[in-house]
Amino acid sequence: MRHPARLGIALTLALATAGCSTAAGGSEAATEPTARTASVTSCGRPVSFAEPPRRAVALDQTSTETLLELGLQDRMAGTANLKTKIPARYEAAYATVPVIAPKIATGEQLRAATPDFVVGGSADLFTADRASTREELDALKVPTFVSAVDCPRQNPAGTPPFELLFSDYEKLGTVFGAEERAGKLAADQRAAVAKAGESASRVPGGADRPTVVYLYSVFNGMPYVAGATGLPSEMSRIVGAKNAFDDVDEDWPEVSWEEVAERDPDFIVIGDLSERGRPGDSAAEKRATMTGHPVISKLAAVRDDRILTVPGIELDPSVRSVHALGLLAQGMKDLGYVR
Repeated sequence: MRHPARLGIALTLALATAGCSTAAGGSEAATEPTARTASVTSCGRPVSFAEPPRRAVALDQTSTETLLELGLQDRMAGTANLKTKIPARYEAAYATVPVIAPKIATGEQLRAATPDFVVGGSADLFTADRASTREELDALKVPTFVSAVDCPRQNPAGTPPFELLFSDYEKLGTVFGAEERAGKLAADQRAAVAKAGESASRVPGGADRPTVVYLYSVFNGMPYVAGATGLPSEMSRIVGAKNAFDDVDEDWPEVSWEEVAERDPDFIVIGDLSERGRPGDSAAEKRATMTGHPVISKLAAVRDDRILTVPGIELDPSVRSVHALGLLAQGMKDLGYVR
């Protein structure tokens, strides 16, 4: 077993020389980083850089795809925890990035990649039994970044989740000296959110808003649905609907089928997680479960096939979430909820 102190020394030496070399891979559109000082705040913690990172590691698929969307693959020394297939538009860039762990990276795997910056979509990736705590990495002079979406106590009250995502893009753009591309991404996605919200004014307001249940997964026969703190509640608000479980203070709570029946939603959104491959993950399996259930099958939303399907991974905050929002807005039109 390698000694932690020796790991720290090796990492420090590697980081001292990292600034003198370029990362492997890259793309023709990428630009060489230039020396500049940048400072941002991430999850309540100030993060400063004397020059743009050259060996960033993304600890999850969300962070990986954000960096790839920003064209930063030549600044990446590693990626981990891929849950579903990478979209076609990222495949070539993703192929140039080393996979340091197929699932959640350990501290050993992370340090072997000699990163000069570590990005994670959620705070729980930074624990002593996972990639190391942010404090441990600080001690090794490795700055860290956690998505603002997973830092509710550090964000201004009432900030919409999509705006937190957009702030991630802009802060990462500042860190890497890619402000123009990050600004365009944020602007394009703000426009997509505004477009999805155009139909909200044409949906009946107040208590007459159509209710929706988001079925994320079915595990051991039990449904996991969107609660109040997940992105789907905000997506519902934008398009003029109401999450039927927005009184449950969790992202994806386990509920019973009887509770779903009691909420009697006007329509149902299925998150298709076929690529994850667990039992009950595919949209077809979820449909079959509902149509075969003695109670759920009698709901009007199921009988009348008022069921929409979106990629499940897009129901969690990511660079892809505006796509699911657009599918939701269009699906509501198709179902006749928009006047």
